[in-house]
Amino acid sequence: MTPGKEALRFAIFGTGFWSRFQLAGWNEVEGARCVALYNRTRAKAEALGREFGIDAVFDDAEKLLETVKPDFIDIITDVDSHSRFVELAANHRIPVICQKPMAPDLETARAMTACCESAGIPFLIHENWRWQKLIRDLKAILDSGVIGTPFRAGIDMISGFPVFENQPFLAELEQFIITDLGSHTLDAARFLFGEAASLTCRTGRVHPNIRGEDHATILLTTGQTGMTVIVRLAYAGNHLERECFPQTLFFIEGSIGSIEVTPDYWIRVTTESGTHSRRHPPPHHPWADPRYAAIHSAIPPCNANLLSALNATGEAETTAADNLRTMTLVFDAYHSAETGKTIVRPA
Repeated sequence: MTPGKEALRFAIFGTGFWSRFQLAGWNEVEGARCVALYNRTRAKAEALGREFGIDAVFDDAEKLLETVKPDFIDIITDVDSHSRFVELAANHRIPVICQKPMAPDLETARAMTACCESAGIPFLIHENWRWQKLIRDLKAILDSGVIGTPFRAGIDMISGFPVFENQPFLAELEQFIITDLGSHTLDAARFLFGEAASLTCRTGRVHPNIRGEDHATILLTTGQTGMTVIVRLAYAGNHLERECFPQTLFFIEGSIGSIEVTPDYWIRVTTESGTHSRRHPPPHHPWADPRYAAIHSAIPPCNANLLSALNATGEAETTAADNLRTMTLVFDAYHSAETGKTIVRPA
């Protein structure tokens, strides 16, 4: 933060499961201070306010904006309500950070982005997956050229973790794993390997008591190098993978070597000189749930990046305009699975 500059005052909309960790992550970042909470069930907001020492609590979002006049808002509500709160903030000319997925469909995501552009306010997406220490380190290794030109990669997010226990609403989603995990992993694929030129997807459901898909396989080809990237997602109840949740595993083949990311945060780089292994664990935060350590620890650096954009001291990686590209891949995946066709992206 620039010396002498006051911290930006912000409000959180939504005080459910994720908000506690998001707020704790904000407390790790210099230059921002939460001053108000909104939740449609006031008692939930009051409970979080007591925990974090925040007195201004509202069950009326517009009243919060009119009364508190925050410098920005952080939306952590269910996806179907995102557009309503983004439009409300735009009407008040207040910058917005919004959790992923940005919207329940591509048309709504585009409308939200256009609304903020018309209002002249920043619209940023809290896409923290790419901010995991292991993934940032993996990107640095790739960029070093140690394995030459990558030509094929596999990304696996496969788990028997009982995700529906602490987030039961996920079982009610018509579209589940690609919007929930695919929005993360497809964004990571873009971050690591560039934009996709084509996409093919197949999905299925193992759990009989959920509405959406609980496993998906997505094949991407990139436009720059023509490499292929296979993304495998599953919450099918396979207990074998439970212990490494929520780690993402990778195998990347290059022209002169390979990189493998295995459970417990190991990165193994193999070239003609042999295999070199190093562990890349996430930073420890006492507020983080140990079961979510990899992604909870990615909240502070993601927040810091978004805050730099709000302070005009840096550029946000995950603007809404950028995240629209990830959202396009998400809904292309559903279209491909429904039609059985490969989706070709324009150059």
